Amino acid sequence: MGFMPTPAANTDGRAGYVLVMGVSGAGKSTIGRALAVRTGGSFIEADDLHPAENIRRMSEREPLTDADRWPWLKAISESALAEMKESGGPVIIACSALKRSYRDVLRQALSPLSIVHLSGPVDLIRARLEERPTHFMPIELLDSQIETLEAPDEHEGVSFSIEDSEAHIVAGALQAIGLPHRGVREA
Repeated sequence: MGFMPTPAANTDGRAGYVLVMGVSGAGKSTIGRALAVRTGGSFIEADDLHPAENIRRMSEREPLTDADRWPWLKAISESALAEMKESGGPVIIACSALKRSYRDVLRQALSPLSIVHLSGPVDLIRARLEERPTHFMPIELLDSQIETLEAPDEHEGVSFSIEDSEAHIVAGALQAIGLPHRGVREA
């Protein structure tokens, strides 16, 4: 990999936070849940923390603004902190976190925070979105998300292609971020 992402464990061995990020349809929830299972950690689905107004706007194909996202990011941070206090971690968060400034908000509240970025061909992401027509995030907003995305560089996180298998991504993420985990499972 050639770089050293922020490890998700403190030097005293306590687990930290892992942000699984990317555009809608990248597989954040799938990979996040798998990481939680493999580490014995907790999983937070950031989509569940959107205020009703945000969900309404996205459902009506209206992109969110930064002002719409700040309270949501605060709610994510508060939820993750509460989960860490209750469970001891690690806490895995599936969240788009498209801009560096959004990740900075999370990073300031949640330490240590490791970032796993999922990316891939737009056609594959569109196909995935077409398979989930009942989700509040419509396929029509994918282009807006792609335009907004500020992909993390090698100093901010680790990136994986969604063309790889779930097992490969999870194993690579566990190795890259240094979280203790249960035995290797291949799909």
